[in-house]
Amino acid sequence: MAQPRKNAAERRAQKASVPPPSVIVENLLDPTPEAEEARVEASLRPSRLREFVGQRRLTENLTVYVEAARQRAGALDHVLFFGPPGLGKTTLAFILAEELGVTLHLAHGPAIEHKGQLAALLTKLGERDVLFIDEIHRLSSVVEENLYTAMEDFRIDVVHGDGPMATTLQIPISPFTLVGATTRTGLLTGPLLSRFGIECRLDYYEPADLATIVKRSAGILNVPVDEAAATELACRARGTPRIANRLLRRARDFAEVLGDGKLDGPSTKKALERLEVDEAGLDEMNRRFLRIIIDFYAGGPVGVEAIAATLSEPRDTLEDVIEPYLLQNGFLARTARGRMATDKAYAHLGIKRTGSQRTLF
Repeated sequence: MAQPRKNAAERRAQKASVPPPSVIVENLLDPTPEAEEARVEASLRPSRLREFVGQRRLTENLTVYVEAARQRAGALDHVLFFGPPGLGKTTLAFILAEELGVTLHLAHGPAIEHKGQLAALLTKLGERDVLFIDEIHRLSSVVEENLYTAMEDFRIDVVHGDGPMATTLQIPISPFTLVGATTRTGLLTGPLLSRFGIECRLDYYEPADLATIVKRSAGILNVPVDEAAATELACRARGTPRIANRLLRRARDFAEVLGDGKLDGPSTKKALERLEVDEAGLDEMNRRFLRIIIDFYAGGPVGVEAIAATLSEPRDTLEDVIEPYLLQNGFLARTARGRMATDKAYAHLGIKRTGSQRTLF
């Protein structure tokens, strides 16, 4: 049977979907943590709320809550941190435990596969300890339901036996503080949300705060950095401390190998050019994303599946990694019919919109 002919747009998209030969490099602007970053991030974390840079109102309120819990000699209310990745949710969990003078117990939502694992975590908690569950939105429904009584009544219910002979044993646990972290509050159920007494949203950082973080991290890493270099890194870090620290480490590599080891404004700019991170914090993949919409789909609207096929990237990567920053900063518009490049995207890429025609400025 003859195959249906593809239209011109489909043929162009198929041709563009074949990635050009290139060296695969680390995605510097992905705010999700990489495995090898854990050790470095741990060394850069502040240990007290007074040392935490940015999120001023949040840290001021947490200081009050912690002091009130200490005066009562009781457990701090359960805390939920939510917001984009890389903004300090895990760091704040460590700080809370340090401020309260208790032990922090770490857990990952998807790793708690059944209620027995949850019970093992809860029964080893000491008085007023902090249990930190990252990606708490990924807990299974069975585990989440067993967490309710632990959060409210500090007990766990264990069913013993089967059928009509089954009995429920109530096992008391020490009063504790659950600290949950999530990037997707929309996936949390209402009953779980209602059990958090303290909800804290973390927002993207201002460049001035990021510059302060860069200088602090540079001091810990023994990297000489001046004000211009710190500002340059901060302005291209997408409002995210994790990205700022990552760019600092990569710029340090260039300074040590190609320069005198010191980071100033010019050397930092050259390093960031080599890393293909521009003044707006866009990397080559971000720019390709926008160019695909403009060059192959007349600026949009176009569905995300079509863009994913053209870029040879999973849809989840586009929605979770690439699109959020472009949307927040006005380079991309998301409509009911699909994605559209904005006038700001055209201007940034140096492309002039002239009806259906586009010519370089």
